[in-house]
Amino acid sequence: MSNTIIDTNFSFPNQKNLYKGKVREVYNINDNLLIMVATDRLSAFDVVMPKGIPYKGQILNQIATKMMKATEDLVPNWLVSTPDPNVAIGHLCEPFKVEMVIRGYMSGHAAREYKAGKRLLCGVPMPDGMKENDKFPEPIITPATKAEQGDHDEDISREDILKRGIVSEEDYVILEDYTRKLFQRGTEIAAKQGLILVDTKYEFGKTKAGKIVLIDEIHTPDSSRYFYADGYEERQEKEEPQKQLSKEFVRQWLISNGFQGLEGQTVPFMSDEYIETVSERYIELYENITGETFEKADVSNIQSRIEANVLEYLEN
Repeated sequence: MSNTIIDTNFSFPNQKNLYKGKVREVYNINDNLLIMVATDRLSAFDVVMPKGIPYKGQILNQIATKMMKATEDLVPNWLVSTPDPNVAIGHLCEPFKVEMVIRGYMSGHAAREYKAGKRLLCGVPMPDGMKENDKFPEPIITPATKAEQGDHDEDISREDILKRGIVSEEDYVILEDYTRKLFQRGTEIAAKQGLILVDTKYEFGKTKAGKIVLIDEIHTPDSSRYFYADGYEERQEKEEPQKQLSKEFVRQWLISNGFQGLEGQTVPFMSDEYIETVSERYIELYENITGETFEKADVSNIQSRIEANVLEYLEN
């Protein structure tokens, strides 16, 4: 798949360092700006798949930047500019070492824990008598620690975060408030598209001036789970699986092929035909989430395109 971007190694003016995450690569410019490149890498069960997905980086970057603009009146964010379809540029921040996961429905990880008999998730009680994909009486916040590359994020309670001094209580109160506000707005945006925002995660950081801001991605199919609202109630009554818009279809394919990221398991072979279907699903996700037609960027030479656009921005 030559029309994908899997890895970058740019050398920008005043570049201090480069951090490579699971799917994003972050260039530090003069300890002032961060250039975040969304690659086409696909990660599932905290494992990066061997092949890239065409247009995935563009899709994630463009959804995240649209959603940041749609929520900036509620919660300040790190974003300054998007000079390229795969690139976001923003303020350098010190990230908090927790992901703020919020769940409106009992799905995915929460449902798996519930099925295993647990009624406490990250110190938060889950009511008895729930079925998978039922709505919680109120959205619950179930944080996770930020893992280093190759490790798994781990559930953690509010109490443990404060006890271990990962985040101060003063800051944590703000993170919770911002998380609830963003989820409420995300729910409203999704409803306009005939979707239900099921669960999502937010990441926050502190600017040099000490201001807490939203960073990284928001309301993308990689960080969030969506259901189609149409037919939701009927499917719940019949105990049928929900029609969903998220990366879950990749996870389910991997599970059905014997892979859950556990030790000793190998990633199943992904044919070019399968990769193409994943790309098409991501485009479908984009169009359903934003309500806009996806416009494919020129991918004849993605590296050169990104470099030229970023250099032009930095020069100006």
